Amino acid sequence: VRSIAFGLNGTVLVSGGDDQTIRLWDVNSSQCLNVLQGHTNWLRTISFSPDDHIIAGGSEDQVIRLWEVSTGRCQGILRGHINRIRSVSFHPDGTIIASGSDDQTVRLWEVNSGQCLTILRGHAYSVKSVIFSPDGSMLASGGDDRTIHLWRTNTGQPLNVLHGHSLCVWSI
Repeated sequence: VRSIAFGLNGTVLVSGGDDQTIRLWDVNSSQCLNVLQGHTNWLRTISFSPDDHIIAGGSEDQVIRLWEVSTGRCQGILRGHINRIRSVSFHPDGTIIASGSDDQTVRLWEVNSGQCLTILRGHAYSVKSVIFSPDGSMLASGGDDRTIHLWRTNTGQPLNVLHGHSLCVWSI
């Protein structure tokens, strides 16, 4: 198990791992509610949309799959990264997904169309973690280059680079 996330007001937990599946768990009964299959390599990252209707899964297969929670159906595949995907994060309004990859880029995706809106470049090595600010105006990305980059969400313009870690930034 490489990634876990709570959804549905804390009653459901999703997990993703080396078996290439995403599993939905009822936290009260400990029962597996559904197994989502479609990735062709290890799951590295999963995230619930803010409204809990979609699960995004990023994998070593270089794609992000969007899963409808109520049906378990894959409703979209986001393609463009050229190396494994390490992190995905939904914008607070649920319309955009950010992804970080070993290809040294951060990509912003439009959820409904699946189109890549922009590619953010600035990391010297793999991007391990991405997260939006609570108001959605900024995106932070951290990586193997020991930095955290801050980006303006609406323009993709860099705001700042934070230095200080002596090793990789795995989580922000």
